[in-house]
Amino acid sequence: MESIEWSDDELGEDIEAMCRSKAEEFRLLGYEYVTGKDIWDCISRNYAKEGNPPLHKLVNDIYSLKATSYMNYLTIAAYRGLN
Repeated sequence: MESIEWSDDELGEDIEAMCRSKAEEFRLLGYEYVTGKDIWDCISRNYAKEGNPPLHKLVNDIYSLKATSYMNYLTIAAYRGLN
């Protein structure tokens, strides 16, 4: 089996596209103002302590993000912003 090498630029573009796709899914569910950057901010908060995860975990984290988890993240971020 042939191994595929990804450049950082290609990987970054693909991750950005996945985040935009997830944001579009949330917009279809009625969350009108979600952007790909918002999705990335929510997902990447978990990686501050752990460092960069394996690609399969990153993809899973993006595509399995639930709207309730995203809304919990926003609520906590809002409370932290008030301090």
